[in-house]
Amino acid sequence: MKNNAKWYKWEVLALLWVAFLLNQGDRQVFNSVLPLIRDSLGLTDSSVSLIAVFFNLFYAAMVPIGGWCGDRFSRKWVTTLSILFWSVATMLTGLANGVFLLILTRSIATGGGEAFFGPANYSLLGQYHTDTRARAMSIHQTSYYVGVILAGWLAGYIGDHLGWKYAFYIFGGAGVIWAAVMAWRLRDLPRQIPDQAAGEAKVSIWDGFKTVFTTPTALMVTIGFCGFIFVITGYMTWVPTFLQENFGQSGAQAGLNSMLWTYVAAFLGVLLAGTLSDKWAAKDPKRRMIIQGAGLILGAAFLPFMGTAANIWLLYLCFAGWGFFRAFFDANIYAALYDVTPEHLHASCSSAMIMTGFAVGATAPYILAIIKEATGSLNATFPILGAIWLLCGLACLWVSYRHYNRDNTKIKQYE
Repeated sequence: MKNNAKWYKWEVLALLWVAFLLNQGDRQVFNSVLPLIRDSLGLTDSSVSLIAVFFNLFYAAMVPIGGWCGDRFSRKWVTTLSILFWSVATMLTGLANGVFLLILTRSIATGGGEAFFGPANYSLLGQYHTDTRARAMSIHQTSYYVGVILAGWLAGYIGDHLGWKYAFYIFGGAGVIWAAVMAWRLRDLPRQIPDQAAGEAKVSIWDGFKTVFTTPTALMVTIGFCGFIFVITGYMTWVPTFLQENFGQSGAQAGLNSMLWTYVAAFLGVLLAGTLSDKWAAKDPKRRMIIQGAGLILGAAFLPFMGTAANIWLLYLCFAGWGFFRAFFDANIYAALYDVTPEHLHASCSSAMIMTGFAVGATAPYILAIIKEATGSLNATFPILGAIWLLCGLACLWVSYRHYNRDNTKIKQYE
């Protein structure tokens, strides 16, 4: 029985891996067919970017409720029903014939559905994986990379040959099927609630915010996540368009190349970073955040060159270098957060971080669109994105030395 339990935690990882792949693939579908949507509906860059802005803002607003549900109710059913909800909404996106319906289906329905997935998904994975937490989460993160590569190419191909609506029908249908698999195979684990908290009131929707914003290390993870998401959101929204407009690539080519080089490198980087993090953090916990800070700083070095690269292979090299080092931050986001927050509040703390990060990151597509319209291209945006990561990376290094081990020790004593 114990042996079965030991192996089941890896089945949980596999189930959540595919779910997260569909989650991220669902988001990337919109980015890959964005030029087709823009042209077919006669929109401007700034107006079509508002669809992504509203998606991220509504997602951010709904995440605290998702985190609260993840700490109060069955994490199995929160994740499973979330997948079903956003997948149906994705299929409905294909029926949209104007900006209002696109905002409604992508922002309210899809954003709201996905908001319940993240906190419960990560906290359930963290429950099953304790001594293998960073390794499991880094493997889990590879599904993000595979998802955006697959969706980037496949959605672009479908859009070029069948029309952008069919991309949403196909990806949404795949999510509905996987929700049924999750309902069949996924199981919950009992929550570990410390004695100090056992007699207190049930989890409040604000407990995660209070914990994150009063714990220096958790606050720094959140600030770093804000910068991280701002750059990622801007990149993923506009780089497929950048390749089409600057290098004359088709939708399928741009969807594939904008993600392939970045996320193949990130796939390798996240596995390396997760393994090193578990090994090094066992000796000195603050090394998790040192790895994160180093990843942001080294990744930032590649961003300014993306806007000046005249050779497509040099641009792909920049994509790969940026992707490899961004994975160092990716691999440790939730492992670092969970190191300094109570287990019974992991979903709520995750939601506080996610809400803050996506509220900031939501502005990126629109800000980059304004710069694009003012300058005539996206070239000027890349140095700005690099500067944001550099500042966040330096801040992570500073906080790791000042607060990380102290916050980690404090939470262990509490539990």
